[in-house]
Amino acid sequence: MNLNKMSDQELINQFQNGNQQGIEVLINRHKNKVYTYILILVKDSALAEDIFQDTFIKIVHSLSSGRYKDNGKFLSWTIRIAHNLTIDHFRKIKQNSEISGESYENFILNSRKYSLGNVEDMLIKEQIRKDVRSLVDELPSEQKEVILLRHYGGLSFKDIAEQTDVSINTALGRMRYALINLRKLISEKNINLLIS
Repeated sequence: MNLNKMSDQELINQFQNGNQQGIEVLINRHKNKVYTYILILVKDSALAEDIFQDTFIKIVHSLSSGRYKDNGKFLSWTIRIAHNLTIDHFRKIKQNSEISGESYENFILNSRKYSLGNVEDMLIKEQIRKDVRSLVDELPSEQKEVILLRHYGGLSFKDIAEQTDVSINTALGRMRYALINLRKLISEKNINLLIS
């Protein structure tokens, strides 16, 4: 029995019938997309790892208790859980007034990948990333969601459509309008997104 060839639902069934390997294969199958999605939102690898682990702990509990009902959308369901846990994290920080950029700054400054190459280019790239991310935040929520899921989360338009409960054409339309609006914002704010 090759677990890697099984569908998500078959792996869930294996896990619910006592085969722990089912959940391991399921986690390995989707870990890159889920982790990347979280990392893009929180911009801190240690925090992303924590939320990623919390996501799959919650999934294991839900599957063990039989609360998950298959509708062929396991990845979308998983991304939704990760998204909600990320939002919960930011709410807690806001409530506790512990907002601090120090951990992120330390992460950037102590990272080897940022210590190589031209420091000026690194700073420009980081500023461009911040500018683009702040522009994305100004989009209407439906357009922002499709940008985050597609470009930061790596989901296909089919997965995005399932995640947001719309047709693929609607998801594509939202992306089109998001890009049009981003171009307008870039022009209005006279933002330069090129490294000279």
